[in-house]
Amino acid sequence: MPAAEPLRDAIVSRIDDTGFRAHGLHVRVGDDIAEHRWTPDEREEIHSVAKAVSILAAGIAADEGLVSLDEPIDSTRERDLTLRRLLTMTSGIDFPWSPTLMTDWPDLAAEFLSRPSRGRVFQYSNASTYTAMALLARRVGDIEEFLRPRLFSPLGIGDVSWDRSPNGRVLGGEGLSLRTEEMARLGLLIRDRGVWGGRRLVSTGIVDAMHAGWVDTGSTGEGYRRYALAGWEGPGDAWRLHGAYGQLIVFAGDAVVTISADDHAGADAIAAFVAEAATGR
Repeated sequence: MPAAEPLRDAIVSRIDDTGFRAHGLHVRVGDDIAEHRWTPDEREEIHSVAKAVSILAAGIAADEGLVSLDEPIDSTRERDLTLRRLLTMTSGIDFPWSPTLMTDWPDLAAEFLSRPSRGRVFQYSNASTYTAMALLARRVGDIEEFLRPRLFSPLGIGDVSWDRSPNGRVLGGEGLSLRTEEMARLGLLIRDRGVWGGRRLVSTGIVDAMHAGWVDTGSTGEGYRRYALAGWEGPGDAWRLHGAYGQLIVFAGDAVVTISADDHAGADAIAAFVAEAATGR
């Protein structure tokens, strides 16, 4: 596996050659770090990478005995509808994305849960993560405040603000803005299986579940065939967290490559290149 600097240089060269609209790049291999910027290092929306933060919130709450990811969430529904199924997008509840998703109903979580389920069927929706966080908040209080001393402050991410729905709940699957390097701290915590600076922030099990117990999505697209707790399998031997417009954290062995960008169409090709360059395959 290449060291951080040559891996960074290869990725920068590919990005420049293809015209992919990257903003920032952070590469870590082992303890070796290399970075590059195309635009000023400012906080920007990480889109669906925020789903991993929701997973960590649920995992920390489970570690503290406040919740179980596998307990039924509502006795009035099917008995096996759980936080885990909401977070792995397997509730079977159809709820297509729209630009006004968070404001179309007085209570999006209640609307989501009122709809029928087709069983253990993959159906990707920001409403699913939002609903999971709304349910988790019943046990832990405000999600952002719960995470501040347990995740954000230990990672050195201060003054973070998570966008909220009209009724004050964090959006869960989106709405979080971080600098590239701050997003990379999440990547390092995940690569190191929940340990940060020698301190365990979240149990190994929840981190490992981000790229295990894969669910078949029904997609034929490379890198979109299997999903876990916020993680997508692939491309190649890697796995990744993938937000809209090219927000990427790619995990390949001991390498973690973090990219912030504004290029939705080009992200899959860049992720594939990163995985190939990081693994040598």
